[in-house]
Order: sequence, then structure tokens, then C-alpha cells
Amino acid sequence: VLMKEDNPGIHYRFNPPVSRDPMSGFAWQYTSWSHCSALCAGGVHIQQVVCKRQSDLTIVYNHFCDKKNKPKEKRRSCNTEPCSPTWRTGEWSECSRSCNGGLRTREVLCKRRISAMEEKVLDDSACTSSRPLFTEPCSNHSCPPEWLALDWSECTPSCGPGYRQRVVLCKSGESGDTLPDPKCPKHGRPTSRMRCNLQRCPPPLWVTGPWGECSARCGLGQEMRSVQCLAHTGQPSNECLEHQRPAAMQQCKSKCDPSLPIDTENPEECKDVSTVAYCPLVLRFKFCNRPYFRQMCCRTCQGH
Repeated sequence: VLMKEDNPGIHYRFNPPVSRDPMSGFAWQYTSWSHCSALCAGGVHIQQVVCKRQSDLTIVYNHFCDKKNKPKEKRRSCNTEPCSPTWRTGEWSECSRSCNGGLRTREVLCKRRISAMEEKVLDDSACTSSRPLFTEPCSNHSCPPEWLALDWSECTPSCGPGYRQRVVLCKSGESGDTLPDPKCPKHGRPTSRMRCNLQRCPPPLWVTGPWGECSARCGLGQEMRSVQCLAHTGQPSNECLEHQRPAAMQQCKSKCDPSLPIDTENPEECKDVSTVAYCPLVLRFKFCNRPYFRQMCCRTCQGH
């Protein structure tokens, strides 16, 4: 009956058996020689040391024997003759393709072990067994459709900020045929346009045309030419420096021909405009309000 009451006063005392030499019944002993650790090229036999109970010679834990008196284990060489040539293979490489069938390879050599630390590579004919495969197929599953980006075009325009462009196609993983874009993943489509800037564009320049005919048939007169501010593309620009603008008109002198009559009676008479090549310039530069030019180019200036 299990009593839950307090101990009525009974006391217990335990004493271990008294032994003056607790290790007297145990001793270190050698085991028998082990099998050779290698079949060739130098192995080793080992005799281990174990702790045994002397009464029945059973193996017990080492702490029952005196550690200070433990002898060293014994070793001796065995099977020191070289091994027969044999094929040795390395690790397989990664597959050459991730899908649609690829190949992986490994190193296969005929070797002969001479000792535990030395191994020689021999000619393949030295190994009598069939040579292991050094290649094998891998990743035979079909590839999913994927994006294919072609080469970038040249930067357009050739100077200043521009863009490069390229064609991006959705390709079948099996046949390589072009598929509609929705067949490929929505995310991860390569960009088909990117900014570029090869070099700075040259600044706009003043461009002049040829000088026109002299306004005077005899003596001093004036000749004109067109002056335009053009960008490198040939388009008109307003970014040229005004103080660098070339002259659009200059003085000229014509040789007098005595055979031509000089009209002094009617200075306002309209001249023959077919002989004056600069009349369109007179209209453009608004010189029709000047009497001389209005007379020389009366038909052109009519209405202006």
C-alpha cells in the first residue's frame, strides 16, 4: 500500500563495495590482425588495443583499464604490388542545353595505381574492360516558347539624342517557328528600343548662295545673294549667331557699253526684268520700297 504520510523515521544508508585496486580485474590486450585495407598498391594490417575483463576476456569500455599503460596499436604493410589498370571516370559536366536534348561529358582515363600516393595514366589499350561512356544525352524535354531578340540597329540619327531598335520575336522551343507574342511569357520580354547618343551634332551654320547680277548695266550698282541659317540636316534654324551673319548685299561695278543708249528722260520707266536675276531677292528682303529697286524690278514688285 502506498502511504502518502510523512516518513515515520526510518533511515537508509548504502555503501559501495570496498576494493583496494578497482582496475586489477581488467587489462589491455591486442586484437588479431585486421584484413588488409587495400587489395593492391599498398595496404595496411592493424592490431588494435582493447580493454578486456580478465575473468571472461570480454571487451569492456576503455575507462576500466589504466590509460597510462595503454600500448600503441600495431601496423604492417600488405598487398604492396601495383594494381591492375582500370578505367577511372570524372564528374559529369553540366548539360549543354537546358531543354530539347543536349549532351553532358566526363573524363574517362585508363589508370594504374602504383602506391597509396602514386597513380599513372596509361594508354587506353592497357585497360582490358570496355571503356565507359564519356558522353550521354540529357535535358530531353521540350523547350517552352521563348523570346528571341535580334541585333540592334545603328543609332538614328547619327548625332545627338537618338534611338536604337531591334526586332523581338516569340519562337517555338521545339521547331523554332515564329509564334504570336501571347504564346511567350508576358514578363521578361526584351526591350525593342533604347536611347543612344553617338556624338554631339555640329552647330547650325550660315549658308550663302551665289551672288546675283549687278544692278547697274554701267558703273556702280549692287548685287545680292541669299543668306540662310541651316542645321546639319539642311533644315532652317534660328540658332545661328547674328553677329556672324554674312552680308547679303554688296557694291558692284559694271563695264559701260557705249553702244547702249542711256535713258534719262523717263527714270521711272520699267526696265526689262528678264535681265535682272536678283529681283526675287529684292522681293524677299523687302527692297521694293526703294525707288531704284522698284524701277529695276517693277513687275516683281507690282502689288507689294
